Amino acid sequence: MLNKFGKERAELIANYVIETGATVRSAATHFCLSKSTIHKDLAYKLRYLNPALYEKARVVLDQNKLERHIRGGEATKQKYMLKRLKK
Repeated sequence: MLNKFGKERAELIANYVIETGATVRSAATHFCLSKSTIHKDLAYKLRYLNPALYEKARVVLDQNKLERHIRGGEATKQKYMLKRLKK
């Protein structure tokens, strides 16, 4: 059984992700936790602790998953543009 802190943490993370649209990686940085912990709290624990909040967080996580290839491409583009400007 999860203790009170585990439930509060999962709900706090979920609310942050919903309000900001944060990715798992940025939420992990914000809360000083690992990506695995964030993912486990949102994808597994929250489902049983607060199903309504889980559904809302799931929408944001699914959207981020659909967009991740675009973010990766943009990051690579920026990286090489910076290299070109430094020459």
